[in-house]
Amino acid sequence: MKLEYISDSQGITTGVYIPISEWNDLKSKYQEIELEEAYQIPKAHKDLVLERLENYKNDPGQALDFNSALDDIDNDL
Repeated sequence: MKLEYISDSQGITTGVYIPISEWNDLKSKYQEIELEEAYQIPKAHKDLVLERLENYKNDPGQALDFNSALDDIDNDL
């Protein structure tokens, strides 16, 4: 495998470049690699969760407990 190491301006290795043909071979051989790519959480989702967590930290009283949330859902149905 012909890997190329990517370094920053200080010479610290920050990444590895794998030629696409070799990457495709790895994906064929180790199909679970595809699963790792598929389960990446989008940044927008992470940001939304972090925003909600911050809102909760600022005002915990705004949150419903699990049973109350289920009751609200049942009432809306």
